[in-house]
Amino acid sequence: MILKSIKWRLQAWHGFLLICLVSGLMIGFYTYQQRARLQAVDNELREKLTLLLPRVAPPGGRGDGERRRRPPPDELRFDGPADFSPRERNFESGAFEATGFYYIARSQEGRRSSSTNAPQDIPFPEFKARQGTTLRTRGEFRELIHAVPTGTRVLVGTSLATALAELHQLAATLTVIGLGIVVTGSAVGWWLAVRALRPINEISNAAVKIAAGDLSKRINTSETESELGQLATVLNSTFARLETAFAQQQQFTSDAAHELRTPVSVIVTQTQSTLTRERTPQEYRETLEACQRAAQRMRRLIESLLELARFDTGQETLRRAPFDLANTARDSVELLRPLARLREIAIHGELSPCEMLGDSERLGQVVTNLLSNAINHNKEGGEIRISTRWETRTAVLTVSDNGPGITPEHLPRIFERFYRADAARTSTQGRSGLGLAISKAIVEAHGGSIDVQSRVGIGSTFTVRLPLATRPES
Repeated sequence: MILKSIKWRLQAWHGFLLICLVSGLMIGFYTYQQRARLQAVDNELREKLTLLLPRVAPPGGRGDGERRRRPPPDELRFDGPADFSPRERNFESGAFEATGFYYIARSQEGRRSSSTNAPQDIPFPEFKARQGTTLRTRGEFRELIHAVPTGTRVLVGTSLATALAELHQLAATLTVIGLGIVVTGSAVGWWLAVRALRPINEISNAAVKIAAGDLSKRINTSETESELGQLATVLNSTFARLETAFAQQQQFTSDAAHELRTPVSVIVTQTQSTLTRERTPQEYRETLEACQRAAQRMRRLIESLLELARFDTGQETLRRAPFDLANTARDSVELLRPLARLREIAIHGELSPCEMLGDSERLGQVVTNLLSNAINHNKEGGEIRISTRWETRTAVLTVSDNGPGITPEHLPRIFERFYRADAARTSTQGRSGLGLAISKAIVEAHGGSIDVQSRVGIGSTFTVRLPLATRPES
């Protein structure tokens, strides 16, 4: 479970990179200090060798008189520099002992001179050339060996115990500092990981609550500028639409059940009352006619619901073909003109040619629905105006009336299913409240839009805009 956690994987990578970085820096610093201290020891060895060479390996003799005073080889002392006076020998040996250095000089003939603190049995390297210098580390000792042209070998050395102890102390200090940096960095990295991934936890918790049925749950989007904050904003918008969709679905189910309950109740009531006793043929006929009207109403409602369901799922197929929207609107006007005459409503048309590509039958249904609403919701003796016009590759259809209008609080919901702005107009008048919802679905399936503008006491205007129109030739 831990290996699958993003938080732990981020922390593992952060810790690994931090350990590598700190280890590299500490090792690099330790190596630099080690080399610097060894270089300082080497420089001191060279300085001591420079001071020592003129005494143990002079470049030339000191004259015949001095050569005559030089003792024979078997009389040469091996505890001090050759040809040194007792004062020089004591001074040189004491100087080396006081500074922690030692030296050994060995001539080509085998004579040996050394400081009193020089270790015994020190091996000398063999030089292929007659002159050269080499550095070596032998255990805890650092030694510089120099060969002069006369064949004499001079070794200068010192103990590295103090330097090694300091380096060990430095290594321990760097280890403690490195561990402190890693621990502190890991803690800071963990805090940053937890803070960075907190929106993910909130998203997960909100999703769990929403899955449990709490559709009102939202994610805290305090950090809206970050990527996760933007994701939370998008998810909140999705959750809001989801809540609205569920609410609409519940409302739709309730409204559909309510709409179907009335005709079913009519059928049940008529049949029960008829079956309680013998009836005349006329009474049976009246009962059957009432049941037929209720069944036809149920059929229209079911067909409307199925039509909307096909539009919602994208299963409704539109027959797209060139046609003139003005002719389609003209046919709808002629179809509903008798209904308008019954209420003494005049229909005025300004139908300019609008060639377009679409399903003329479905769009005719839209025009019919809009005209039917304008007639049913208009005042006696009112007027209806219908027009078609051209606007930049868009065919525009408007249907307006001078009826009582729609109050502002009802306008946002006028295209909802089963919604009726006038509560007094019930389904007993034969209208289900799905006409405008179906009209909107048809228009949107054509890539268009439909909207309404209304003023109380003045009237309402429905505007349909359909793209992909073909402008007629003038």
